[in-house]
Amino acid sequence: MNKHILTSILISALVWPAFSANPPKPCGAVPTPQQVDWLRMEWYGFVHFGLNTYTGREWGYGDEDPKQFNPSEFDASAIAATFKKAGMTGMIYTAKHHDGWCAWPSSSTKHNIKKAAWKKGKGDVVKEFAKACKKHGIKFGVYISPWDRNCADYGNKGYLRVYYKQIQELLTQYGPVFEIWFDGANGGDGYYGGARERRNIGNASDYYDFPQIVKNIRRMQPDCIIWGAGQHGDVKWGGSEKGHVKYPCWNVIKKDTPDERWISLEGDTPINRAGWFWHSNQASKVKSPEHLMQVYLDSVGRGANLILNLAPDKTGRLDAADVESLLTFGKMRKALLAKDYALGAKASANTVRGNDPAFGADKLTDGDIESYWCPNDGENTGSIEIQLPTPATFDVVRVREQIRLGQRVSAFSIDAFIDGQWQEIDGAGQTIGNQVLRKLDAPVTTDRVRLNIKASRACPCISELSLLRMPDTSGSLAEEYVFAYNADKKNWDVSPAAASAAFDNNPDSFWQGGKDEAIVVDMKKTIKVSSFSYLPRQDGKLQNMTDSFEFATSTDGKNWKTIKGEFSNLRANPIELTVELPAPTDARYFRFTPTRALEGNGASAAEINVK
Repeated sequence: MNKHILTSILISALVWPAFSANPPKPCGAVPTPQQVDWLRMEWYGFVHFGLNTYTGREWGYGDEDPKQFNPSEFDASAIAATFKKAGMTGMIYTAKHHDGWCAWPSSSTKHNIKKAAWKKGKGDVVKEFAKACKKHGIKFGVYISPWDRNCADYGNKGYLRVYYKQIQELLTQYGPVFEIWFDGANGGDGYYGGARERRNIGNASDYYDFPQIVKNIRRMQPDCIIWGAGQHGDVKWGGSEKGHVKYPCWNVIKKDTPDERWISLEGDTPINRAGWFWHSNQASKVKSPEHLMQVYLDSVGRGANLILNLAPDKTGRLDAADVESLLTFGKMRKALLAKDYALGAKASANTVRGNDPAFGADKLTDGDIESYWCPNDGENTGSIEIQLPTPATFDVVRVREQIRLGQRVSAFSIDAFIDGQWQEIDGAGQTIGNQVLRKLDAPVTTDRVRLNIKASRACPCISELSLLRMPDTSGSLAEEYVFAYNADKKNWDVSPAAASAAFDNNPDSFWQGGKDEAIVVDMKKTIKVSSFSYLPRQDGKLQNMTDSFEFATSTDGKNWKTIKGEFSNLRANPIELTVELPAPTDARYFRFTPTRALEGNGASAAEINVK
């Protein structure tokens, strides 16, 4: 053999590894690069701010006067700065809610900010938030309700020209939009240009033609994540407006079929139990930082993202109690993630793909989210042990899959070496996906931890194993119910007697009656009544849950002043809702009459209060 050829072979043997394995093929559906980037944002803010802020409603009817919108101290930069300080990565603003009012000078409808008293009709809330987000280095997104209770053409094909124009304006006039949000509320009672009727649209995807909307968005902003759109988009609802996402969380639809497609999940919740928009009674109802931490673990910690809502008040400022809770939670989250005891630790595995170091166990502790450990094809189980330099105390274990190759793992457990033997500290792990944050029952101190992959749809690809410590908290992770206000009800006479369950200050009990069956209350003395609140049944069932009503007041029990209304969004968010009367009125008696239920033909109420 030529000595130069032999020398080249010997040099090659020294330079190149003895084994070089090909990476595994993707398993099932895989996320787009945009979906991967979105999942790594983890959490960001929602901002509900519009005409509902001034009417006290959650869902405007569509006949509200735009002149009411007049925030005297609105500062978009201050709000964006607060989000950034808390660690949020973006903001989504409700540019148009169900009332149809556009918070920008839209050419698609006259029901927009041009008619607001604020800045004499020359303002643009969308523009101010977009600029503020860019200034503070967070991403900007928009919410635009498909339902429009103001538009006379809603329910007809003519509305689509209006709606498509609104989407186009938002995606072409305000710079990059990281996410566009389509709500799932579609059709029902509304103003509809003065018709004041109920309109149904049938299948939402067919009516709006969401496939065409998705095509339009991809053309205008290809990097924009699409929420909803009849599951034609990139992200779907996590299933609860409390922010929790069910576990196991699979980021796919039509799993294990040829039509499997990657769709991520997002948990959404308001920071305040008063609702999504600002309400005058909300200062006492803010969720604690400890409760927000549990929401974070139950959404981001289950492989989804979290969008947390803060609602500016009538002046345009965020509620001080909301801000305090947000920033405190932000510090807790930062402290949780500040120290990874497994970073840089030695790692070994019982199997490595092709014995190639490129897929070695040390990829779990190298701090690189893109590198990953992987066994050979056909090996759908495996164990990785990490050895810490010194013992560490932790109570949260984070695990990540390399999701660019699909979501694979369906069962895993975690062991720790304690008192000279391996002990299982978490045996309930199922799927992983983008990440899971597994909160242990108690802190564990050890220098050896083992991850066991028990089942996977294909050879597992694990990119990260982290050991974290939950910061000390003084509060409770449980959510305690606090009523908006509580009148002294001890001496009230309630008819029928069974309805007393709606006046016992106990959210777990509730009255059930028939449709149009009225509750009449004699408060025994005349007081000034300016509002009332209604708490729906809290047992998770919708049967006979009241969603429209009549409420009347009287000084003598014979002559009544009556208002009619609806309770919005109870199906997704069954919270206590407050209804303001047109004007404060003297009353000794009040009468509550349910006129429609979400499901069934009856009525119910867990608690009714007046103020």
